[in-house]
Amino acid sequence: MEHTAAMRTPTYMVVSNPVSIEHGDLNVLFSGESQTRPGHRIGPKVYDFWLLHHVLSGTGVYRVDGAEYRLRAGHAFLIEPGRLIEYEADRNDPWKYRWVAFAGSRSGELVGAAGFSASRPVVDAGPGLRPAALIGRIQRAFRGGGRLAGLEAEGYLKLLMAEYGKALAREALPVPGPGAGGNAIVRRIVHYLSTQYAEPVSIELMASTLGFSRAYLSRVFKRHTGMTPVAYLLRLRIDHARRLLRERMELTVEQIAASVGFQDPLYFSKQFRRICGMPPTAYREQMRRIGSPGRG
Repeated sequence: MEHTAAMRTPTYMVVSNPVSIEHGDLNVLFSGESQTRPGHRIGPKVYDFWLLHHVLSGTGVYRVDGAEYRLRAGHAFLIEPGRLIEYEADRNDPWKYRWVAFAGSRSGELVGAAGFSASRPVVDAGPGLRPAALIGRIQRAFRGGGRLAGLEAEGYLKLLMAEYGKALAREALPVPGPGAGGNAIVRRIVHYLSTQYAEPVSIELMASTLGFSRAYLSRVFKRHTGMTPVAYLLRLRIDHARRLLRERMELTVEQIAASVGFQDPLYFSKQFRRICGMPPTAYREQMRRIGSPGRG
């Protein structure tokens, strides 16, 4: 039977470590699963933790440092902290994936032992179900709670890396092609906005700080990312607002708006609804119902 994008209902689920999200030596922070919408795109952006996605079905593209990887079921891609990345679901066959986020001083050692590197961020694990099942066990450990949930998740993460290590030892990597994300100016813009989004920052101020004209920065950024710096800043703020709505239930919508750089809570609600398809209060209630205080 042929599967089309229209036949797939978008879903989203995430669950956080109930013990601690402090980085330490090695700590699994959260894990989730999503059936994405056609053309759903994340980035260009940077993360401050490691983020691993395992594709369950469908197809999509992962872009990092000028390389582009076209991925399908069985592939996994690893995002390194601080690297400018972008990933996008196919418009006709959008991917479904599970992900796990982790951090800590031993994280680099773990991914290196598995065989991942800056030039090798993708693995084809084949049709086996074990990698996806191990991520599912991390999620069950977090749902079950208890003081050992973090330790249990760490064990599953190491087993997961061992699976990928075996695959990396025998595979031929997908061939990278030309893609977005390698421009140094784009990386500087993303870094600036990622650290200043909560402030009353303007594109004019950013351009002055970086030593370029606004028109030049906007032209370069749009050529490499497909969006203007203004649009990127808006989505960055909404992204962080979604996280706060899930993780900080004690904060009001007005407080969250101010925390991510919106001076007008009504404008924040309008933009949130336009981008997310629902008002902030409805989004928070939806996240509360599915019991997912993590992030996505």
